Amino acid sequence: MYVQVNGSEREVPDGATVTELLEALGVPARGVAVAVDGAVVTRADHDRTVVLEGAEVEVLTAVQGG
Repeated sequence: MYVQVNGSEREVPDGATVTELLEALGVPARGVAVAVDGAVVTRADHDRTVVLEGAEVEVLTAVQGG
């Protein structure tokens, strides 16, 4: 299935969770914020939140610096 991740179309397995999506993208589970279709998904819900076909996913990573 296909989803939009940060504005780019990505193919992910059917039934992929947010955790599995992050793993496929090579993004660490810590230090990121994820929203699916405009709703923030807490880290506690990453394992239970299934990403559906056509979903719009935003992944933001924390950056240190000043």
